[in-house]
Amino acid sequence: MAEKKIEAVVATPRTGTFNKNHARRVRVQGLIPAVVYGAGKESVAVTVDPKVITKILYGESGHNTIFDLTIEGHAAAKAMIVDWQHEPIKGKLLHIDLKRIAMDKSMTVSVEVKLIGIPVGVKTGGGILSQVLHEVEIECLPADIPGHIDVDVSGLEVNGAVHISDLPHSDKITFLGDEDALVAHVTVMKEEVVAEPVAGAAEPEVAKKGKQDAPAADAAAPAADKGKK
Repeated sequence: MAEKKIEAVVATPRTGTFNKNHARRVRVQGLIPAVVYGAGKESVAVTVDPKVITKILYGESGHNTIFDLTIEGHAAAKAMIVDWQHEPIKGKLLHIDLKRIAMDKSMTVSVEVKLIGIPVGVKTGGGILSQVLHEVEIECLPADIPGHIDVDVSGLEVNGAVHISDLPHSDKITFLGDEDALVAHVTVMKEEVVAEPVAGAAEPEVAKKGKQDAPAADAAAPAADKGKK
């Protein structure tokens, strides 16, 4: 698979004390704090443009995208986004971790599985398509990481299933999960069973209620007699 070509990420080294106030000042400038590490080199605290990072995260390959990373005063490198934090309410990026990538060494990544088509068991059999695994873990060279793995489910009948062994395999990637692991299947919608009322089931409750009411009526009689005296 050819390496994906996208806009390079340019990072600027950070200096000073790295605390909450420092991070807040970085964000006020329209940037976000980040850390770059990996490839046997020292970690570097940097700032990056959140617009560029967002473009990568929501692109076809998402966080598995490999890009050119340029840091002032450091050698250019290939890198990936390995972790990121969002502001919980507005969803703005707060911080990211970038990892330098050695293009000649295999790595382990999780890749999205996309189901293609509508199963015949859904169209004509009244079934429901359920996806159990949305991502699978694979091992491959960085340049061979797929943006996603597509699997055609249009031929699935009711009770039909797709396992990892049914996903497209090649000599460039190795699936690390159990080959028998369930990815998706077509199941039958179970009809809701409404219990039939049992004849006479309410009678004991009525009888019990009547017995509880009786003492209350008896207790009122002495009170009435007392009033007459």
